[in-house]
Amino acid sequence: MVYPEPPAILTGRDLRPADLDHDFPGALLRTYAWMAVSRTADNRILDLFRQGLIRGTVTGGQGNEGLIVPLALLADKAVDAISFTHRGLGGHLIWSGHLVDHLNQYFANAASPTKAREGNVHHGDPRNRSLPMISHLGAMVSTVVGVTDSQRRLGRPAVGFAFMGDGSSSTGDIHESLNLASLLEVPVLFVVENNGYAYSTPVSEQYATGTELWRRAAAYGIPGSVLDCTADVAATLRTLSVAIDQVRRTGRPMLIEAKTLRLRGHAAYDTCDYLPPGEAEAFFAADPLPKFRARLVADGAGTELDAVDAEIAGFVENCLKVALAQPRPDPAGMAAGLFAPPSPPMPWVPSLYSKPETGDREPETESRHPISEIRYPVSETLTLAQALNRAHHKILAERPESLVLGQDIATYGGAFKVTENLFKEFGRPRVMNIPLAESGCTGYAIGLAVNGHRPIEEFQFADFSTEAITQITLNAATMHFRSGARVPLVLRFPCGGGLTFGSFHSQELEALFLSMPGLKALYPSNSQDAFNALLAAFEDDNPVLLFEHKGLYRRGKQPVTWDPHYREVWNPNRLRSGDYATFVTYGEMVHLAGEVCDYFASEYERAFDLWDLRALSPLRLDAIKDSLARTHRLIVLHEGRRTHGFGAELVASLTEEQFFSLEAPPLRLGALDLPVPFAPELEAAFRPTKEKTIEAIVRWMG
Repeated sequence: MVYPEPPAILTGRDLRPADLDHDFPGALLRTYAWMAVSRTADNRILDLFRQGLIRGTVTGGQGNEGLIVPLALLADKAVDAISFTHRGLGGHLIWSGHLVDHLNQYFANAASPTKAREGNVHHGDPRNRSLPMISHLGAMVSTVVGVTDSQRRLGRPAVGFAFMGDGSSSTGDIHESLNLASLLEVPVLFVVENNGYAYSTPVSEQYATGTELWRRAAAYGIPGSVLDCTADVAATLRTLSVAIDQVRRTGRPMLIEAKTLRLRGHAAYDTCDYLPPGEAEAFFAADPLPKFRARLVADGAGTELDAVDAEIAGFVENCLKVALAQPRPDPAGMAAGLFAPPSPPMPWVPSLYSKPETGDREPETESRHPISEIRYPVSETLTLAQALNRAHHKILAERPESLVLGQDIATYGGAFKVTENLFKEFGRPRVMNIPLAESGCTGYAIGLAVNGHRPIEEFQFADFSTEAITQITLNAATMHFRSGARVPLVLRFPCGGGLTFGSFHSQELEALFLSMPGLKALYPSNSQDAFNALLAAFEDDNPVLLFEHKGLYRRGKQPVTWDPHYREVWNPNRLRSGDYATFVTYGEMVHLAGEVCDYFASEYERAFDLWDLRALSPLRLDAIKDSLARTHRLIVLHEGRRTHGFGAELVASLTEEQFFSLEAPPLRLGALDLPVPFAPELEAAFRPTKEKTIEAIVRWMG
């Protein structure tokens, strides 16, 4: 398709401090042109929405151009990172792409940047470090911190730009991100777009301590200031230029409260009937665009402005014609976009782990260890926790793009000592203690991953991952589907009961997380599989949950060897052969199921086909279905609660094609539908045990 040629003045997308010093009138004219095209496009989008040609809703940036356009022009689009909110169309236009590309997004047509999978302004350009927006606005900010830190680790002098509204600045993620950026010294310019309202709620009803939101910066030891972006665009340009230069030069974050406007309400459907009399008129009187134009006219640029306005009006209409002519999206192949495509295996050294290399290297370089550098034997006898430690060590030694983060994982070595001694050997940049801020730190890890790093995040207990559920399920898990970006991120979940840790340290959360699409998951039951699973998860280009049952960390030792077929951990493993029933389980329950199988073999002369599922997502069940076609009976055992548990999905998936060939109803075994109780007697009654499992199977057989 042929896109209309933009006006010459729109071919320049950058302003540098030198431009403000040596050609300030030209810089102002370029700024006006981008503000005008943003306003014209936003107004036409609103018109087309009201005509029914754009679906969903639109949240225009009319009135916000005095902030977004100067900042986007001053940013270094070659290295910087940003995540615009729904008032940022002008920023999107400047950052990358043609106006038609952005209009295609609003029309949700076949040519939209998100393949029509995301609506309106919920898009970005991850390849150019413009992160796609999610409606949970507070959760976007930490991801910018991650991308910016990734750029700095790569030796690039990047600045991050993280936007929030006055409303979303109430969220915990904002405070977690401000603290994290200050603590790690990540150069992010945090910008509060304060237009006075969160939808209909005024700032006075959001904060009890007044409306000077910029003063929060002092609590995090960073500079803060307020900037009126409605008064004087020229002054805004100079102020932002100085601020961006300071953040870039010092490597420290900064907070700016930008006083701005929302001329069309929260969204197209907003009636604005909550505004006091005269306030809407006051907003339009403060509109920065006509005031800016009037100033330029007074400076003698009236003829040039008339020409620019005419060119822009024609350009926008021509772009709309092209976008309106695009076909509607085809649903065919949509499911294939959920996960990033498989990546090739990494060139691992054939050992359990290797000597770390010395010197600073960029993540783009590849690590190659000659065999002479292998430090440890090809096999060892290890606990599951030790096997995971070996895998971490191997990854950190051989893959410079890797890093490990979590609470208490550095000097202390983690709550379960899985990361023991890694900090001593690899140091702070690679093995990082993080604040008790699971949501913000997970968003930070997502940003690192989107930009090419491969972080491994340990949650102290799987239960605490619920603090980061938006980041995991709605940000990381959906990123590839809605933007095409890869998120190579491993999230380690120490989980499971049996250790009398109570309700907040014993949960099995696979059913909760895997009900949301876009996450992969592995759940090893032995040391070899744990070693293999961490390698396989690490080199996957999608977010992978690694469930690690705490009761298995030190439940004996098993031989662990370098396994060139480590990716087989994505497939189920048959542990026993039999023809009476197909028995499917995973995690610690594999050991219980093995004992149960031995009991029935000796006492009842019944042999079960026992399967360790290993990978919970994606489910690869063909071999188990073949087993069920032979045995015609199914037993599913898991530690999580029975109702709404993961076993229900397994039963449905395995039997829907073979229901009429079954010789018995499927047997689904799980925990009681209760919070995990504390006392050992109560927990034993809550969880599946060998005795209860045997009794249930005997009743089922009868």
